[in-house]
Amino acid sequence: MRVVIAEDSVLLREGLVRLLGDAGIETAATVGDGPGLLGIVEEHAPDLAIVDVRMPPSFTDEGLRAALAVRERRPGTPILVLSQYVEERYATDLIGGGAEGVGYLLKERVADVAEFIDAVRRIAAGGTVIDPEVIGQLLGRRRSDDPLESLTPREREVLGLMAQGRSNGAIAADLVVTEGAVEKHISNIFMKLHLQPAQGGHRRVMAVLAYLGRAAG
Repeated sequence: MRVVIAEDSVLLREGLVRLLGDAGIETAATVGDGPGLLGIVEEHAPDLAIVDVRMPPSFTDEGLRAALAVRERRPGTPILVLSQYVEERYATDLIGGGAEGVGYLLKERVADVAEFIDAVRRIAAGGTVIDPEVIGQLLGRRRSDDPLESLTPREREVLGLMAQGRSNGAIAADLVVTEGAVEKHISNIFMKLHLQPAQGGHRRVMAVLAYLGRAAG
């Protein structure tokens, strides 16, 4: 696997290069600003782009805008956004353009190397990984007219794990239940969110999108 990194902190950037290298993941190029990301993606066509949200010159959302531009120019390019803070809008903006091969994690997750590398591989393979703290904040928002209100606490828990990119088997292991029980909860989630089987539609992704979009809207 080959990645590119856009991160203005030299310490974190070099740390990521080393950490990924130890896991057998090649870093093809690095830059310290958002606009530079477009150039290295065009040049190296990486399997994944890892992007900090706030970078020079304004340290607001350059990285996110660069990530969205990459997805527009090269659809399907997997993107992992790293952020210092929980910023729900960034997660929904990124996923709103297509949930396959995207991730939004807090930088503190890098400290758990095994989990971070697992997230990198899942996103590069087309999965979706959202930070548990973002999910927790979104799930904490409830509106009386929101279909999410009809979900049971266990169903919301399952939906949150789905948004983290967990497979049914992983969700079953986390919750100490059978995969059959997880499948039943997911079926109920689809029904309550009015997600019907549709050609070309991926209800698992649609459920996550619906949940993120409605909660952050």
